[in-house]
Amino acid sequence: MDVAPLHTAPQAAAPAAAPAPAGQQAENRQLIRAVHAVNASEMFGEDSELTFSLDRRTQGAVMRVVNRKTKEVIRQVPAEHVLRMAELASQRT
Repeated sequence: MDVAPLHTAPQAAAPAAAPAPAGQQAENRQLIRAVHAVNASEMFGEDSELTFSLDRRTQGAVMRVVNRKTKEVIRQVPAEHVLRMAELASQRT
């Protein structure tokens, strides 16, 4: 699930995935509305925004606080090294 911030340049398209079940689609819409509300409230400051995405390698959700102007990642959960450890662990099984 990719939830792009309001102010980013388009990125390369990911391969088409199977449509999500209706319950998952409703959950995704709810998450998108919540992210938009957080960003509109400027909870992370007027120059920062919250983004959610799906890590392509681990298929895990990633939350980032990003500077709107520079696109610099200020904070990411889980951290990049944790995602890579999860990727390595999944390759061993």
